[in-house]
Amino acid sequence: MVVLILEKVPIGLKGELSRWMIELKSGVFVGKVTARVRDLLWEKVKKESQGNPGILLWSAQCEQGYKIEFWGCPSRIPTFWEGLQLMTKPLKP
Repeated sequence: MVVLILEKVPIGLKGELSRWMIELKSGVFVGKVTARVRDLLWEKVKKESQGNPGILLWSAQCEQGYKIEFWGCPSRIPTFWEGLQLMTKPLKP
């Protein structure tokens, strides 16, 4: 399973992603695609998102059962702790 969470998605990119995945909520896409299609869609997102943040999650054979990739500057930051990938929300100054 693949989950894409995008902010401020251009209409054309939404249309392209909806050919392969279901849009559950604005900017949240879910689907079951091959690793190759997942990687190609992620490259397209990074190229056409105009620098807007995005998160890609997919099923993987690891302790957590999934992996995460980020693009842009999301509101939460990935933190690696003893082999686990956790999310950290930065403190405001």
